[in-house]
Amino acid sequence: MGDGSALVSGVASVAKAKAGDLVFVEEAGGLGAALSGGASAILAGEFAAGATGKALVIVEHPRLAFARVAPWIAPGTAREAGVHGSAVVPASSRLGEGVAIEALAVIGDGAVIGEGVVVGKKCEIYPRAVVYPGTSLGDRVVVHAGAVLGSDGFGYVRDGKTGRYEKFPQIGTLRIGDDVEIGANATLDRGALDATVIGRGTKIDNLVHVGHNVVMGEDVVLAAQVGISGSTALGNGVVMGGQAGIGDHARIEDGVILGGQSGVLPKKVMRGKGVVFWGTPARPLREFLRQLAALARLGKSG
Repeated sequence: MGDGSALVSGVASVAKAKAGDLVFVEEAGGLGAALSGGASAILAGEFAAGATGKALVIVEHPRLAFARVAPWIAPGTAREAGVHGSAVVPASSRLGEGVAIEALAVIGDGAVIGEGVVVGKKCEIYPRAVVYPGTSLGDRVVVHAGAVLGSDGFGYVRDGKTGRYEKFPQIGTLRIGDDVEIGANATLDRGALDATVIGRGTKIDNLVHVGHNVVMGEDVVLAAQVGISGSTALGNGVVMGGQAGIGDHARIEDGVILGGQSGVLPKKVMRGKGVVFWGTPARPLREFLRQLAALARLGKSG
């Protein structure tokens, strides 16, 4: 439907789309934004029949169709690759296709660096850390051994007819602000279509996992084994104790403190600057302790 001559050369989210991009819309409520946005073509369901203003492709499952066609039309990045004669690059290093190593750069043994990586001033990247394509580090970032930055997020679309899962495009980026420290063996996924963002001054402990499209504010602190599901938003000054787990699309507002092993349900909003939450589902500490005491009394009375 619409302009059959429209050409597409890339894929994007509705909010970030520009001319030449293909987007998808799953619900009627999102169609208006797609029609008024910059995309040249839209994948949509039957609810879009009769709409005008863009090239429209009506499909039964827009998200699934998008996942299938995106790998064919997502643009590649042409870069002038090479290693400067003054750079030190040991034979054990593995550099992604298209990487450029500039003058006097030193790459340690076993380093793995992808194309399009940007590293700011005075950064420290320790052995066995892996930096995937599309990752950018601000100034004074510390990345400890074994950390993986910018790997694909865990995103799949299920075909309801066959029961099979197909990978949703993971072509976004990972942006890490200034003065961030990332612990050993932590993993930070890139965005699916947009960016995963780690705010300035954030401190991430060992063995933390940050899913795709997570956006963190500044001065966030995450203790060991915290797990944050995709598309979660964290405000400034959020603190999470060890093994806290956050469901997808949740929002943790400024200054919230989550105790160890706390659990936040998907799409839940947690608010209260300086308020300590505990338990699963997470609730204010005083409430949690009262309930715990009531359970203890109930056990004794039995």
